[in-house]
Amino acid sequence: MTGSPTQQQKICFIVNPVAGRRKKTGIETIIRQNINSAKFQYDIRLTKHAGHAGELSRDAVRQHFDIIVAVGGDGTINEVATALIGKKVILGIVPLGSGNGLARHLGIPRTVSRAIRLINRAQHTLIDTAAINNRPFVSIAGIGFDAMVAKEFKNNHKRGFLSYFNIIRNRFIPYKPKKYSLIFDEGIKLKVRAFFISFANSNQFGYNTTIAPNAKLNDGKLDICIVKKPKIFELPLIVNLLLLKQIDRAPGVTIIQSKGLTVKRKKVHPVNVDGEAVMMKKKLRFDIHPLSLKVIISKNE
Repeated sequence: MTGSPTQQQKICFIVNPVAGRRKKTGIETIIRQNINSAKFQYDIRLTKHAGHAGELSRDAVRQHFDIIVAVGGDGTINEVATALIGKKVILGIVPLGSGNGLARHLGIPRTVSRAIRLINRAQHTLIDTAAINNRPFVSIAGIGFDAMVAKEFKNNHKRGFLSYFNIIRNRFIPYKPKKYSLIFDEGIKLKVRAFFISFANSNQFGYNTTIAPNAKLNDGKLDICIVKKPKIFELPLIVNLLLLKQIDRAPGVTIIQSKGLTVKRKKVHPVNVDGEAVMMKKKLRFDIHPLSLKVIISKNE
């Protein structure tokens, strides 16, 4: 801990040293060089295993830190943020993951030093969070091909976009769309055979691919993106529309906004929860929790 505690805010950096592809050597030095030590009394804590970021975040809440910063990817952000939902503590983000979907949506710089300087300003807002079977997520959850890719990526020792691409390329043709029943709180009932379904609080998959162009983090709704399996010749169009934030114009894509819904599946399959593959029951309940998390944003948000 550095600096005098008088008239200073307490800030805790929770660093995942194995997130993404970038080398993490020097992260602590970069934090020390860029944090405003006159304004903040800070601590740096490294995660040692899966789930440790959540443990460290809960500890920091009990120790009355004002800001807790997740230094890692969307999975680390999910663990840290889960402990802060409904609390006065503010979430900060230094994106070090592979896709960095939530950070991109919030306009947070991907350079560590610039992200730290953004945290110095401590400009924050309230955003929605969501939950699937009471398990929180901040950005996106998904079922189907999306979740299968997340599971394989989790078990792959290689990180980064190329690893994602290779999994998608190898698994695309043999993957068979699954049947789902969707019951929306607004009264809509659908039975679909989908390649994947995304439940988007933010708009980003990561890597600047936008799955829900109209999703907002403060509208009290999820954007449910139902995607049918495209033909091989349609893939270039799909990729371009993802990058152009126009996937809602693609053939076989339906997006419905909802305050909550139940999804029924025939078998137990993994669910993508903020980039992490999690095994869950066949029946899935999605809920939105409006304006339940304080998060530091860019000055342009």
